Amino acid sequence: MLLTILLQATTGAGLAKLGAGLGAGLAVIGAGLGIGKIGESAMDGIARQPEATGDIRTNMIIAAALVEGAALFAIVVCGFLL
Repeated sequence: MLLTILLQATTGAGLAKLGAGLGAGLAVIGAGLGIGKIGESAMDGIARQPEATGDIRTNMIIAAALVEGAALFAIVVCGFLL
Protein backbone atom coordinates (compact mmCIF):
# COMPACT_ATOMS: atom_id res chain seq x y z
CA MET A 1 0.00 0.00 0.00
CA LEU A 2 2.71 2.46 0.97
CA LEU A 3 4.69 1.54 -2.12
CA THR A 4 1.74 2.28 -4.40
CA ILE A 5 1.23 5.65 -2.74
CA LEU A 6 4.90 6.50 -3.17
CA LEU A 7 4.84 5.35 -6.78
CA GLN A 8 1.81 7.52 -7.47
CA ALA A 9 3.67 10.46 -5.90
CA THR A 10 6.30 10.37 -8.63
CA THR A 11 4.19 12.58 -10.85
CA GLY A 12 4.69 16.35 -10.67
CA ALA A 13 1.52 17.05 -8.69
CA GLY A 14 2.14 14.06 -6.44
CA LEU A 15 5.62 15.24 -5.54
CA ALA A 16 4.27 18.70 -4.71
CA LYS A 17 1.70 17.18 -2.37
CA LEU A 18 4.31 14.96 -0.78
CA GLY A 19 6.63 17.92 -0.30
CA ALA A 20 3.83 20.06 1.13
CA GLY A 21 2.93 17.37 3.64
CA LEU A 22 6.51 16.86 4.71
CA GLY A 23 7.13 20.60 4.92
CA ALA A 24 4.04 21.23 7.04
CA GLY A 25 4.93 18.35 9.33
CA LEU A 26 8.49 19.58 9.81
CA ALA A 27 7.22 23.10 10.51
CA VAL A 28 4.89 21.85 13.22
CA ILE A 29 7.58 19.67 14.79
CA GLY A 30 10.07 22.53 14.73
CA ALA A 31 7.58 24.95 16.29
CA GLY A 32 6.74 22.45 19.02
CA LEU A 33 10.39 21.92 19.86
CA GLY A 34 11.09 25.65 19.79
CA ILE A 35 8.20 26.56 22.07
CA GLY A 36 9.14 23.72 24.41
CA LYS A 37 12.69 25.04 24.65
CA ILE A 38 11.38 28.56 25.31
CA GLY A 39 9.18 27.27 28.12
CA GLU A 40 12.02 25.22 29.60
CA SER A 41 14.35 28.19 29.62
CA ALA A 42 11.69 30.47 31.09
CA MET A 43 10.96 28.06 33.93
CA ASP A 44 14.68 27.72 34.61
CA GLY A 45 15.05 31.51 34.67
CA ILE A 46 12.07 31.93 37.01
CA ALA A 47 13.45 29.24 39.33
CA ARG A 48 16.81 31.03 39.48
CA GLN A 49 15.39 34.54 39.86
CA PRO A 50 11.76 34.55 41.07
CA GLU A 51 11.57 38.34 41.30
CA ALA A 52 11.93 38.62 37.52
CA THR A 53 8.87 36.44 36.82
CA GLY A 54 6.88 39.17 35.06
CA ASP A 55 9.67 40.16 32.68
CA ILE A 56 10.54 36.55 31.89
CA ARG A 57 6.90 35.66 31.24
CA THR A 58 6.44 38.64 28.91
CA ASN A 59 9.56 37.80 26.92
CA MET A 60 8.54 34.14 26.79
CA ILE A 61 5.11 34.98 25.33
CA ILE A 62 6.63 37.29 22.70
CA ALA A 63 9.23 34.69 21.67
CA ALA A 64 6.61 31.92 21.52
CA ALA A 65 4.38 34.12 19.35
CA LEU A 66 7.24 34.75 16.94
CA VAL A 67 7.98 31.02 16.66
CA GLU A 68 4.30 30.27 16.16
CA GLY A 69 4.06 32.97 13.49
CA ALA A 70 6.99 31.51 11.58
CA ALA A 71 5.45 28.03 11.77
CA LEU A 72 2.10 29.35 10.57
CA PHE A 73 3.80 31.07 7.65
CA ALA A 74 5.55 27.81 6.72
CA ILE A 75 2.28 25.89 6.86
CA VAL A 76 0.55 28.47 4.66
CA VAL A 77 3.36 28.27 2.11
CA CYS A 78 3.08 24.49 2.12
CA GLY A 79 -0.66 24.85 1.65
CA PHE A 80 -0.08 26.87 -1.52
CA LEU A 81 1.83 23.90 -2.96
CA LEU A 82 -1.35 21.83 -2.85
